[in-house]
Amino acid sequence: MKAKPLLMALLGLLFLSLDAGAGQLPGIEALRVQPDGEGGESYSVTIQVLAIMTALTFLPAMLIMMTSFTRIIVVLAILRQAMGLQQTPSNQIVLGIALFLTFFIMTPVWEKVNADALQPYIAEEVEPLEAVELAKAPLREFMLAQTRETDLDMFGRIGGYEIFESEEDVPFVVLVPAFMTSELKTAFQIGFMLFIPFLIIDMVVASILMAMGMMMLSPIIISLPFKIMLFVLVDGWTLVMGTLAASFGY
Repeated sequence: MKAKPLLMALLGLLFLSLDAGAGQLPGIEALRVQPDGEGGESYSVTIQVLAIMTALTFLPAMLIMMTSFTRIIVVLAILRQAMGLQQTPSNQIVLGIALFLTFFIMTPVWEKVNADALQPYIAEEVEPLEAVELAKAPLREFMLAQTRETDLDMFGRIGGYEIFESEEDVPFVVLVPAFMTSELKTAFQIGFMLFIPFLIIDMVVASILMAMGMMMLSPIIISLPFKIMLFVLVDGWTLVMGTLAASFGY
């Protein structure tokens, strides 16, 4: 629910920009850049609208690459595979769970972006490029907290960057792939821990079937009810969701 005001603010900003640009001439007017008298440049409103519309196309990639979404979706996929449930929960349900859990985890970050960057930009207190820099700060802080130093060093060496003296020196072009690599590693570590109890059940059931001479019967058919029962008895969904949220510092 807290993400709704931010979404409404973004839509309001877009509509206001469209209304402001509707009265201007089309064509070459959209390409006009004027000096602001202080050594910088200001862009016409129609270019701002074009920039906003272009940025909206990157929202799915930003959701995957710069938030907690990747870790959550990978862990849920591994959990479903460990239980032997190929299509239950369905892909739509898994995506929905990952999306709304991402909203929950990222709400403090988005609230800070809204307070520090979006609202000052709507109030015309900061320029667009300055608002972008202000919005990057909370995301940078979140990603750096989840990124391993070894991953940062690796991508820094590959990119030809020097040793980073502080967190502010890490460019986004290095931080984003390092963050993704760390997220995948953490997700597989959590998935490995989830796999162990279900693997033990499969091994026990397979051993019993072999001892009884029922080698033609698939152990998965017999072990599946026991794995579901174990997961329900330990309140598995609460443990998984709580572990995922706690892994980000909550």
